Amino acid sequence: MHAIVKTGGKQYKIAEGDVLRVEKLAGEVGAPISFDQVLMVSNGETTTVGQPMVENATVSGTIIEQGRGKKILVFKYKRRKRYRRKQGHRQAFTAVMIDSIQG
Repeated sequence: MHAIVKTGGKQYKIAEGDVLRVEKLAGEVGAPISFDQVLMVSNGETTTVGQPMVENATVSGTIIEQGRGKKILVFKYKRRKRYRRKQGHRQAFTAVMIDSIQG
């Protein structure tokens, strides 16, 4: 069984047992979390597509990690103008283990 959920402005295709890294969500490690914006649910035989969301469908999981990704460098440069700006950024994320899909 798999589903497509929407969180953090992005869409993810998930199945039971998957580990999903999404934009930072509130909650402690080990806390349960549920996604109610389910766009599609499929069990292999039948597929239900929402318009825009599937009614009474939820995906539940457990937060397994709160962290920050690798550092990226943001470098701005204008030639011949002595203009250089260097800045680093680390995006916060939440890792979620998908426990069950109801729908």
